[in-house]
Amino acid sequence: MRVRDAHDATPAGATPRVRGAAAARAHVTLGVGVGLCVAAFWFELVRARGGNALSWAYVVEWPLLAGYAVYIWWRVLHPGERRRARREPAELAPEVSTMLHAWEDHQRDLRRTQAADVRSPDDATGP
Repeated sequence: MRVRDAHDATPAGATPRVRGAAAARAHVTLGVGVGLCVAAFWFELVRARGGNALSWAYVVEWPLLAGYAVYIWWRVLHPGERRRARREPAELAPEVSTMLHAWEDHQRDLRRTQAADVRSPDDATGP
């Protein structure tokens, strides 16, 4: 039986990280893709500085494409994670939870009382 350490632990419902050969293929693909983006960037930069005005658009486009490749690479390696994980609301301590429920009950009773006062006004004709 294998003992799990802290690095193996995945939260319940989370997809585990990609490891092994699949991760190695993702790393190689990223390296090749970013390398091609850098080469294309350099090629277009040389053309743009040589007077080709359209190449300036590509000078901006290739780094953006490389950044997108890094984003996709991250998403492939960490399939269940978000960039900023949404946290579930923290559980309240039992004494705070009881106080909160009592406060909510009090507010509910107060609203009912106020609604009843509005519906049945007192007799305004007095003695």
